[in-house]
Amino acid sequence: MAKEREYDFQGRKVLGQEIEFEIEKEAWNIYKLADGTSLKVKTVVATIVRLNEYNPLGDPFYLLNATNAVIADVPENLKKKG
Repeated sequence: MAKEREYDFQGRKVLGQEIEFEIEKEAWNIYKLADGTSLKVKTVVATIVRLNEYNPLGDPFYLLNATNAVIADVPENLKKKG
């Protein structure tokens, strides 16, 4: 387990620790746009931090360091011609 350190959370410094994880499933979300474009989007998580801060149900808050991967399948008529 990683050592606790301070993280910014809702304008305050809160103790938390980075948690190791395994990828169980990374699914793509597919969006069909009105212009005929199809967007595939998925979130790719790099790190997860569990904070020593809790919601009203007693569950800890988590911070994610993540990026969105996006693939666009664009109709030919929308592409800029060189």
